[in-house]
Amino acid sequence: MMTQQGFHVAIVGATGAVGEQMLDTLERMEFPIASLKLLSSKRSAGKKITFKGDELTVQEATPDSFEGIQLALFSAGGSVSKALAPEAVKRGAIVVDNTSAFRMTEGVPLIVPEVNEKDLEKHQGIISNPNCSTIQMVAALEPIRKAYGLKRIVVSTYQAVSGAGVNAIDEMYDQSRQILDGEEIEPKILPVSGDKKHYQIAFNAVPQIDVFQENGYTFEEMKMINETKKIMSDDSLQVAATCVRLPVETGHSESVYIEVEKDGLDVTGVRQLLNDAPGVTLQDDPANQVYPLASESKGKDDIFVGRIRQDLDQEKGFHMWVVADNLLKGAALNSVQIGFSLIKLGLLK
Repeated sequence: MMTQQGFHVAIVGATGAVGEQMLDTLERMEFPIASLKLLSSKRSAGKKITFKGDELTVQEATPDSFEGIQLALFSAGGSVSKALAPEAVKRGAIVVDNTSAFRMTEGVPLIVPEVNEKDLEKHQGIISNPNCSTIQMVAALEPIRKAYGLKRIVVSTYQAVSGAGVNAIDEMYDQSRQILDGEEIEPKILPVSGDKKHYQIAFNAVPQIDVFQENGYTFEEMKMINETKKIMSDDSLQVAATCVRLPVETGHSESVYIEVEKDGLDVTGVRQLLNDAPGVTLQDDPANQVYPLASESKGKDDIFVGRIRQDLDQEKGFHMWVVADNLLKGAALNSVQIGFSLIKLGLLK
């Protein structure tokens, strides 16, 4: 049951994949809630959802929905966030937004609590949750950055289709069945539903996530590059990204190459730093084929790191494999952790 000692919370996009994970995470982590309002588009309004034994009715999100709300968690698309997040702030709520709408906006902190929790103190009502791929990478690299500095990051991602929504998951399974049955397939959603062409995702690897920019990088790749620099407060950090969609339902995987600034780091040192890091689980025993797998990250809160190797040519270069549940640490969990950080810092009262 909800408690009078808690906060008045709203979830915008409560019926979506991330919204469902937010509900589960709030309940599982026992976030202090006095009242919970579930909001969605007009189409989904009226649905019933059970939270801590109470049956709640999903309501249509409007500006007046945020009267009396202290914390609003948004995950309903960028256009909804742009329209309603400022309205929530006007009515006294702190917004944690899961879309890319405000991530690079001046004055909006972009937060991964393990990395830059203190930046919450600069918020002006809206706080952004970074891109799912960025979150798992920077949280894994932060202990190394703090101890040895970071000069360069080169990342290749292998991202799950759940990052593109429920319809993309359905398309992957439908295509798989059709191909196995010898039927023709007609891709309609991936790589980007609104782009000119669509490609098969089943039994394939598609090197496009989001739309291409004029510089040849996709928007997803530029998000990773720019967000990493903002979170780590380092515009001089060299970051390059290649983002690929794989036919995996949940769990993003990343091949990450870094170059550190200081001398003296070796593989043992990297392992020790990661072993001691909050929210990170080390899975690095190549002799026994122990390394992170997307299939085993599903439903787990931690970021998993393994395949740690020193570069063969660059003494300060290291390679690693980073895996996390993109709907949890990559979205819902990070948002709820931001809520706990706001309470800890005395910013949510």
